[in-house]
Formats: sequence, structure tokens, C-alpha cells
Amino acid sequence: MRRARLTLVAIGLLFSGVPAHAQTYDPNYPVCMQIYGPVGYFDCRYTSLEQCRFLAVGRSASCTVNPYFAQKKPAAPRRSRRID
Repeated sequence: MRRARLTLVAIGLLFSGVPAHAQTYDPNYPVCMQIYGPVGYFDCRYTSLEQCRFLAVGRSASCTVNPYFAQKKPAAPRRSRRID
């Protein structure tokens, strides 16, 4: 009887966990807003920290630089081919 009860408690604990949502970063935007709360998440759709901070006012959130932003690298300067 005691063993059955412990088994039921163990099974209940396994199924009572809240499923975690994957943290996603959109690599197309350089700034993300991290929203805090029971269901925290990242919202990466901001083009600047100022834009993100403006929209985060009054919310439980903070703005961070997107670590996965696919920044375009500037092209290497071309050398001119001059014949002397």
C-alpha cells in the first residue's frame, strides 16, 4: 500500500512540471526584449535599443543585444589595379 502511494506521488510529480518554451532569438533583428513573468520569453523584433526601451516602459522587461544577430560584414576595400 505504501509503495503504491509513493509510486503515484512520483508519477504525479513527473507530470506536474510546467513545459518549458524554447528561447528563440530572431537573427534578423539586433535587439531583443526579455519579458519577465510566469511565462518569460524573448521578443526579438527591434532595430535599436532606444526603440526597445521605449516599448518596455511600464512592463516587467529589459532590452538586450541579440547574441545571434546576423550582422552583415562590410566588404573589404578593393585595391585598384594601376599599371605604372
